[in-house]
Amino acid sequence: MVRHLTVLGLEILGVNVRVGRFEIDIVAREGEVIVVVEVRTRGAGSYVRALDSVTPQKRMRVRRAGTCLWRQRFSRMPGVERMRFDIAAVSFGPDGRVEIEHVRAAF
Repeated sequence: MVRHLTVLGLEILGVNVRVGRFEIDIVAREGEVIVVVEVRTRGAGSYVRALDSVTPQKRMRVRRAGTCLWRQRFSRMPGVERMRFDIAAVSFGPDGRVEIEHVRAAF
């Protein structure tokens, strides 16, 4: 997933970043925007699509973690103006094919 985001032009700042009792899958930067990426993976036999697995409770936890991270590291950083929350979904088909979906500003 990191390689995919890098190809899209994002600068990866951290992976599995701990923020208090929370963890953020990927923290990246795209120009003046800090990007918090929630990564979801699902196999071929899954009943729920990877994108659909991000529940309202999960969005709330990720948003809390991002808010804490913003206050601790980025709110006063020169050249950084805002934060965005993305979802990156990795799905594996029955034939082993990998599909990546990236939703910018998902929540």
